[in-house]
Amino acid sequence: MPNTLVLIHGYSDAGKSFATWRDRLKDRYKRTEQISICDYVSLTNEVTIEDLAEGFDFALSNRPGLKNDEDFDAIVHSTGILVIRAWLTTYPARRSRLKHLIGIAPATFGSPLAKKGRSWIGAIFKGSKHLGPDFLAAGDKILDGLELASPFTWSLAEIDMLDDTIYYGTTDGTPYVHIFCGTDGYGGLESFVNSPGSDGTVRQAGAGFNVRKIVLDLTKNQSILNPGNLKKKVSRWHLDTWKNANIPVHLIDGVNHGTILTDPTDELVGLVRDALDVDDAKSFAAWLKAADAPGRIANTTKGRWQQFIVRVFDERRDPVTDYNLQLFTDRKDAGTRIPEFDKTVEVYSKDSSFRCFLVDLDHFKQTKTLWLSVLASSGSEHIEYESFQMDPEIKSGPVTSRSEWDAWLDLSGLMKQDGSRGFMSPFTTTLVEIYLDREPSDELVKLT
Repeated sequence: MPNTLVLIHGYSDAGKSFATWRDRLKDRYKRTEQISICDYVSLTNEVTIEDLAEGFDFALSNRPGLKNDEDFDAIVHSTGILVIRAWLTTYPARRSRLKHLIGIAPATFGSPLAKKGRSWIGAIFKGSKHLGPDFLAAGDKILDGLELASPFTWSLAEIDMLDDTIYYGTTDGTPYVHIFCGTDGYGGLESFVNSPGSDGTVRQAGAGFNVRKIVLDLTKNQSILNPGNLKKKVSRWHLDTWKNANIPVHLIDGVNHGTILTDPTDELVGLVRDALDVDDAKSFAAWLKAADAPGRIANTTKGRWQQFIVRVFDERRDPVTDYNLQLFTDRKDAGTRIPEFDKTVEVYSKDSSFRCFLVDLDHFKQTKTLWLSVLASSGSEHIEYESFQMDPEIKSGPVTSRSEWDAWLDLSGLMKQDGSRGFMSPFTTTLVEIYLDREPSDELVKLT
């Protein structure tokens, strides 16, 4: 008998939006009670995504067929992916209880609309209209977690996607995960909110689970990647090893963020039905082959998008909030800058050390060599940022924020990585952590 199926909606939505999916899948189940629709409150400013995850656990404990730690499957839309992941990562035993996780346009790394929801206009159109404590509330803390490049989505990914513990594998001890996202934006009056590479609300590149993290150590003594051993030469970049299963995003033509829920294609429903039948590594591999994510990517005509979420720290792991990043194909010629890299940048509103870069790889110059240029400023003449200088022909020694020199790092080695592990990989998210040295000036403190 199939597991109980739990349907979890997104921000500012309600469980009734899953009515179509419930009707399309109900023939799989002998009893209607085996499909459980989750309803949660999101339009209140004091509720966090972690609160929703805890509330979800309480709701499970009181639901017949689920309260005794029974296995279940979940289909989630938009913010629902963050609710279920926050629940899943709280206690390790939950990984074996959740058997299938289907993401329908999931906001795995947030949404470019999250900032708009916090505005007064967002409150008018999305806020609660009940005259109570939350009147015109837009769910401020949930929207904070949903912002592009938010610390919440970064930290969550470090737990369930980048940690040594496998959360999404191909055994009975972890859920089988399948991700889908539409390629169309909104039409009509809603089209003004469409952004490049999105289904109107979430970015296709930020939906899948194939996430990598790159650490770039530009400190003079390589104190981040080579702490305590100054004589040993190591690379100034480190690419994390992928430990989870291959979980790409599967692009679905003809639907946007809303219609993928209310009017899914027959093909999509068929893929989901087959996904719920996956029960081992062999059937998971067969499903991936049939669903053909690489073929869907190759056939898309709406750009091949990748996003880079960047945060910059000093050697003390304090944030560097004023910086500029550019990519070049050649260190010696400023005309080789790759403008596509920093063309579309979103800055997290509460901490500008976190930023999200969206790149259309169709417009990214093909190159075997790649250089990163970093400019950083403290805003004070008494504090400077310093970095190891990678090009001794230009200037030897450290580079400071008071000089005219950029900090340069040769990333050509990353271009040699193959496939989805490479630096350029369409419809994926890459986390980039950069470290610089923070130094007080000679004039800051004096003894006389």
